[in-house]
Order: sequence, then C-alpha cells, then structure tokens
Amino acid sequence: MDERIYEHAEVLVDWSARIETGDDVVVSVGEGAHDLAVAVAAALGDRGANVVTTYASEEVQRAYLRAHDGDFELPDHELALYEAADSVLFLGGTRNSATSADVSTEKRQAYGRATEAVREARMDTDWVSTVHPTRAMAQQAGMSYEEYADFVYDAVLRDWEELADEMANMKEILDAGSEVRIVKEDTDLTMSIEGRTAVNSGASVVYDSHNLPSGEVFTAPVEDAVEGEVFFDVPMTLEGQRVEDVHLTFEGGEVVEFSAGQGEDALAGILDTDDGARRLGELGIGMNRGIDRFTDSILFDEKMGDTIHLAVGRAYDACLPEGETGNQSAVHVDMITDMSEDSFIEVDGEVVQRNGIFRWESGFEA
Repeated sequence: MDERIYEHAEVLVDWSARIETGDDVVVSVGEGAHDLAVAVAAALGDRGANVVTTYASEEVQRAYLRAHDGDFELPDHELALYEAADSVLFLGGTRNSATSADVSTEKRQAYGRATEAVREARMDTDWVSTVHPTRAMAQQAGMSYEEYADFVYDAVLRDWEELADEMANMKEILDAGSEVRIVKEDTDLTMSIEGRTAVNSGASVVYDSHNLPSGEVFTAPVEDAVEGEVFFDVPMTLEGQRVEDVHLTFEGGEVVEFSAGQGEDALAGILDTDDGARRLGELGIGMNRGIDRFTDSILFDEKMGDTIHLAVGRAYDACLPEGETGNQSAVHVDMITDMSEDSFIEVDGEVVQRNGIFRWESGFEA
C-alpha cells in the first residue's frame, strides 16, 4: 500500500482528531476508502482507542431513499451511537459522484429534516472529515488517478502548525471586526460579523477545525444582517447534480432572488429545505496555497488561497456567542467564488485582501 496512506492516517488520528487511549471512536468508511480505513484502524488500535466502523455507501443510501415512502422517523439507534462517541472520523471516497442524482429533492429534504438530531449529535463530537483518492474523484477533477493522488497528498501532508500560525492573522482581523464587504464582478455583498468568533481552521479539533485537508478561516455572519448580491463562479456538484454560475441576492439576511446557469433545480431544492436554508451560516476565507486548482470537491476547493466561500444553512456553534443559537437549518451547503482578480475583501472599511493577496503577503496593494 502507498506509504502516504499510512502518513495520512497518522495525521488524521494524531494531529486532526487528537485520539487518546480509551476514546470511543466511530469510523465512517466511504465506498472507495477501504485502504485508508485499514491504515486508520491500525493507528487507532495502536493508540488503544475503542472503534466502531460504519459503511457510508452512496449506493446503499440511494437504494434506501428510493425505496422508502418518504415518511421518515428519527433513527434513535443511530442517534445513540453518536451521543456515546468521543470522535467520529469520516473517510470519504466516492465511486460515483452522481450516485444519488435520481433521488427526489422532496425525499432528500424529508430525510434531512428527520435526521437533523443525528447530525447535531455527530457535530457535538470531535469529528473530522477527510477523503481517500479514488478514480471517480480523479475523473471528476479532470485528472489522472496518479496525478489526483499526488494532489490529495500535497494538500493533506503538510506543516499544519506553520499554516495555522499564518491563518491566525486573519482570525485576529475577523474577531476584532464588525462588518465584512466582498466585491468583485457581479458581487457586492456586506454582512455583519459583530460579536462572532472566527475559527482558525488548522485541520485539528484543538482549533475547532474538522476537515483534513483544511486551510481556511471562517465565521458566522449575523443571519439577518446580510445585504447585496454575490456570484459564485466555481462549479460544484450538489445532490449529484452539476451546478454552475450561481447568483444570490440577499435582503435582510435572506435570499430573495437566485439563479444558476446550470443545475438551478438542485439549488432551489437546497434553498427550499427550511427557513434557515435561505440565510447564511458561514463566511469562509481560503488560505491553503497547497491547493492550486479546482477539483469539484468542496473539501479542497473551498480552502484555496484565492477564494472565499459562503454557506447557506446551519451556522457552526464555535463561531457564536455563548447561549446564541445562530442560523438553524437541516443543510449547510458551501458555494465558492474566485477572488484572484479584480476583487477585494474589506473588514470595517479596510482592505485585507486584494486580488487574492493578503495584506501581510508580498505584493499586496492597499
């Protein structure tokens, strides 16, 4: 087996999840992630963790949803599993990114609402999500398998402590700020971040960061204080459908108009999930220079250093003041815009990034 798979497992278990002896760990294994699961299981066994493995197959999920009548109930047994867990490790590795394309939007929405408590229980653990490179993912990225594997490991196997130190600059700016403005072609969006706490997403739960790879700083906009329009020019796959050229218009924090050059039905399905699905739960600023191209994978694309992303739906508790719930929704869907040209980000009227270059980097122009 490729030695980088074992290195990936070591980073996941030690740096990202910080697994200790006696921890109760659920490992969710995607269809194509078997090799990574073997390496992770060995690492967890070496550290004396208690492991339960689940099979996260898109084909199995598709079969279940298509056969069900749509009157879903909360799966109490699954809820109990996550309520008892210390950590959950999600090992993604799809064999077909369009597996669920023929599952109806209505059924997806009904299932999402019925299982919201399960998702919340998972989010209450020290969870980490990562991916093992597969041929389907390489094809989706427009790369050979060998090239894609190199891309994944270049993004995952890096000096995370050094990157976290650099990202602390942006966290400090956002924590002290009260208003963010994002400007580029077809985009002029202003949002309040008053009282919010930014997360330095350094690929470790000690930073309240839950993705590997990571490399972003994110916060939660005040849900009723987002105004303007934004254009997302980075293609994505939502619910198994290709979605491109998304335009959203916000008034009073809510999406009041939307369009997409492709996949508008999929976008509409997301926005119609519940009331919170039309409000922002996240502003994220990509800062991982080790990710140098778009691959139609949100785990990687949203971390690129020349991008920002906005998520409609649920806000993360780590960004919110004590006792505040923030935006609530059964969904959290990220959409990305390229900030590498003719663009800027302002915090309280001061430009902190122009054309993808941060103010502490060489070449920055105020």
